[in-house]
Amino acid sequence: MKAAKPKAKEERPKAATKPKLLYHLTNKDAHPACGVGVFAGRDVSMQIWAGLGNPGAQYALHRHNVGFMAVDAIAAVHGFGPWQKKFRSLVSEGRIGRHKILLLKPQTYMNVSGDAVQQALKFYKLDVDALTAFHDELDLAPMKVKVKVGGGTAGHNGLRSIDSHVGPAFARVRIGIGHPGDKRLVSNYVLGDFAKDDADWLDDLLRGIADGAQSLAADDTPAFLAAIARRVQPPKPPAEPRPDKPAPAPAGRGTVTQQQTGGRGRRGAN
Repeated sequence: MKAAKPKAKEERPKAATKPKLLYHLTNKDAHPACGVGVFAGRDVSMQIWAGLGNPGAQYALHRHNVGFMAVDAIAAVHGFGPWQKKFRSLVSEGRIGRHKILLLKPQTYMNVSGDAVQQALKFYKLDVDALTAFHDELDLAPMKVKVKVGGGTAGHNGLRSIDSHVGPAFARVRIGIGHPGDKRLVSNYVLGDFAKDDADWLDDLLRGIADGAQSLAADDTPAFLAAIARRVQPPKPPAEPRPDKPAPAPAGRGTVTQQQTGGRGRRGAN
C-alpha cells in the first residue's frame, strides 16, 4: 500500500499593496463621521466611484490622472480597505455615512475605462445611476469643481468609453485643470505633470473632495461643493473695526449756519 502524498499548501494570492498617496494626506485627516449613519432618512445603498486615469508611475502626476488622485484621497481620509485587483482595476471598499462605496481605478488605460466599470456594475447588479466618475475637466479653471449627471463627453476618452459601455446617465465630478489655450497643446498638457506651483492648491482641492464625500454620497451636491470651497478658499479674517467718527461740533458763535445766513452761506455777525 502506497503512502499518501502530503497535500501541498494552498498559496493564497497576496493582496495588492496600498499605493502611497501623491500628496500629504494622513490618518490625522480621517473624517470624524466615517462609518456613522447621519442621513437617517436614506436607505443604505452601494455606489461605485470610479477615478479615471492611466496606470503606471510615469503617469501618476499627470493632470489626466486627477481622478485617481481624488479617489486615493477619499480612501485615505475615510479609512477604506487596501487596494486589491478586481474588474481589471484596483478597488478599495469602505463606508461613508450610510453608504457602502467601492472605489475603482481602472488599470486598462483611459480609453478602455468603460470595460472595467461595466464589469463592476454587472457583478454587483447595479444600475448606471449608482456610478460616479471623477475626471479631469479642461473647460473648468484649476480649483473649480462641478457635478452633473449625464451629458456629453467633451472629447474625454475615459467618459466616452464609459458612455459606450453603460450609457451616459451616470454622475460626473468634473475637476478643473484649466485649458492651455490652444487645441494643438491639449494632448501634451493633459499628459503632463502638474506644475510644482500647483501642489498647494491641488492638495487643498483633494482634501476638500474627501471632506465633502459624505455629502456627495447623500446626493447633497451643494454641501459637497461647499466643503471643497472651504479648503481652496478659506474664509477671510474679519475686517478690523473702523474707528468711530468724531461727533460734529455744536453750532456756536462764529459758526456758519443756515439760520444765521438765511440759507445763503454767509458768516453770521459777531
